Amino acid sequence: MRAGTKPSPPTLTNPLIMNDTKQPEVLISETEIADRVQKLAEAIAPRIDDDTVVVCLLTGGLWFAADLTRALYKAGRNVRFDALWLASYHDERKSTGRCEVRADLQRPLIGRRALVVDDVFDTGLSLSEAARLVKDAGASEVLTAVFARKPWPKDRGMEPDFVAWEAPARYLVGYGLDDEGKSRGLPYIGALD
Repeated sequence: MRAGTKPSPPTLTNPLIMNDTKQPEVLISETEIADRVQKLAEAIAPRIDDDTVVVCLLTGGLWFAADLTRALYKAGRNVRFDALWLASYHDERKSTGRCEVRADLQRPLIGRRALVVDDVFDTGLSLSEAARLVKDAGASEVLTAVFARKPWPKDRGMEPDFVAWEAPARYLVGYGLDDEGKSRGLPYIGALD
């Protein structure tokens, strides 16, 4: 930088990382996300115990599950953790209509309560299939939690037990939500439509 010049003001995105020209419209900030996760943990904590296994749905649920397990600890619950990798989108914008198990559970669930955690509830396919798999693995009770629930025109057959945010019917990115594999790491949730 030459003497006497001022640095450019910071931007929300790093042009070296995000080469797309269209930037998401921020719908919920990083601070709002943290507040909602903590409130959700406080609602969940009385329904679970320290023997509960939080089952994170990969890949999108990882960000929410990490924050939620830390928030549960602050709320007095030191839970166990596992993950289940289901794929129904395959880096596309539309669900294929069926779930493929790419990586199964690693922790025994027999006789334990489980909390299945995912980033977004839209078609309901992944959460429903995960709840079934966890129940079939021997969980005594299966609870479900999502960060965002989107409206859906058809009956989904189930609804999550806990929801942090009622999202609009828009194409969401950030905080685990992706656009064909990109934008998961944004610290906020935005819309790309």
